[in-house]
Amino acid sequence: MIVIVDYNMGNVASVANMLSRIGVEEAVLSRDPQDILRASKIILPGVGAFDRGVEHLDRYGLRGPLNGRVLEEGVPVLGICLGMQLLTEASSEGSRPGLGWIPGHTRRFSFGSGSALKVPHMGWNYVQSKRPNPLVSGAEKNRYYFVHSYYVAPARPEHVVATAQYGIEFACAVGHDNVWGVQFHPEKSHRFGMSLLKNFVDL
Repeated sequence: MIVIVDYNMGNVASVANMLSRIGVEEAVLSRDPQDILRASKIILPGVGAFDRGVEHLDRYGLRGPLNGRVLEEGVPVLGICLGMQLLTEASSEGSRPGLGWIPGHTRRFSFGSGSALKVPHMGWNYVQSKRPNPLVSGAEKNRYYFVHSYYVAPARPEHVVATAQYGIEFACAVGHDNVWGVQFHPEKSHRFGMSLLKNFVDL
């Protein structure tokens, strides 16, 4: 059973719909810790502010079960957008500690007053694979849909799976052992997103 963590931070239904489109029958939206304890894979989606996301995970008593399943039992997890940012230790957006599964921090785009680039980074963008990884297999030259003002800066270069360009080169996919994260929205990225989610399901 794949559990899509519904911690009241948006876009969970669209992730469930995309999983249904690729033929996944056992996927549930849940914030019940007991469901997380039974999950074979976990998806942590989300849109919104970092501190609010952390607050909701703690309010629903999810941090402990998630840590146990992911860190101790090795259950595969995929963070999407805010979910990827929550994998880090902290964010310049707030003061609460993240999950810390990917060493590093989440930072805001900053281009200076003379730049024509707008924040948030919004729209379609290409990704560049940085190392072989089953999550992004076949993703070279694929386009994905982004909406974000913050990006993940991993502390260890080997955790960067893929990058994109928006004023700077930034990590748009990370991976370490059984933990993966993508900054873009596979559930809004049509066939490219379907392919990536299928890769996760098939891990």
